Amino acid sequence: MDGTLPESVETLHYPWPDPPAEGEATEVAPGVLWMRLPLPMRLDHVNVYALDDGDHWTIVDTGFDNPRSRELWQVLLDGPLAGKPVGRLIVTHHHPDHIGLAGWFQSRGATLWTSRTAWLYARMLTLDVQERPSAEMLAFWRAAGMDAAILARRAASRPVNFADMVSPLPLGFHDLREGGLREGGLREGGTVAMAGRDWDIRLGDGHAPDHVTLWSRDCPLVIGGDQLLPSISPNLGVHATEPDADPVADWLASCRRFQAHARTDQLVLPGHKLPYTGLPLRLRQLIENHEGALARLLDFLDQPRRATECFAPLFKRGVGEGEYGFAMAEAVAHLNHLLRLGQVTRRTEDGVWLWQRTDVQMAR
Repeated sequence: MDGTLPESVETLHYPWPDPPAEGEATEVAPGVLWMRLPLPMRLDHVNVYALDDGDHWTIVDTGFDNPRSRELWQVLLDGPLAGKPVGRLIVTHHHPDHIGLAGWFQSRGATLWTSRTAWLYARMLTLDVQERPSAEMLAFWRAAGMDAAILARRAASRPVNFADMVSPLPLGFHDLREGGLREGGLREGGTVAMAGRDWDIRLGDGHAPDHVTLWSRDCPLVIGGDQLLPSISPNLGVHATEPDADPVADWLASCRRFQAHARTDQLVLPGHKLPYTGLPLRLRQLIENHEGALARLLDFLDQPRRATECFAPLFKRGVGEGEYGFAMAEAVAHLNHLLRLGQVTRRTEDGVWLWQRTDVQMAR
């Protein structure tokens, strides 16, 4: 690693200002390669990593299952990864840009290691192909206040299915979860060996349930997936599958739990953007980002509002139709959190949820 700042400096530092080019790899530590795959969306890339385990490679995350990703993986396998097979695949969480090609790698002989929750979600979703949105999904969108024209278009169209982006997952995986339970229900103590190092397994929540992060015991390296991103905050969304969920509480609890293990010298290998140091500062930023959004949202709820009316105070920018679903899911997540805290009320009017600050209701 080049140019790491001393631990006393409170800043985020990016040792590599540019990502590896398509089909190429950057060594970020001995035996640890960083690669990047394109995504057909606004966040247009995902980082993947290869760890040298002697007679085979361990790969972390995969990108979408599409012809371009398979083509680029073949370039990588014939280029910087040539000479030995991919023997193991570690998936940080169940989202398609991370688990999309897991089944493809398994069909080529790799074993899949991930958390049980991630595997179950992915396996279930690959089998749940819908030609039209379900009645429950339509009711949820309506309750969240989805724009009528957007709702009508979505109701008449085939939704994007998980299986459109994820190769079929065969039976069989290794459950990569923390071992044992300690006081407070926090699972700690599990380790995995990769690239000549032992890594502590720590699970996060909020963006995805039981999201795997890996913390090296032997050098300052952390594989963070989407749990520890620089410069952007991952989506914390509520969907029709669990409409009363509170992923914001899960996210804040995870960030605070990780603070006990974070050091400024650790190089974090994230699922998107650039590797960085300065994790203690970044965890504070991730917490403060959502605390600030909650405060702005609470100020805005001085009168009844639909979730989709809350985009401006939450995101402080416009939301296009391509981002609309993610924004709506995140708005409901923050509203659910305030509801759990007793700071807002929710009532239903003509199938639409209306949210308002509790102190305003009480004053009336």
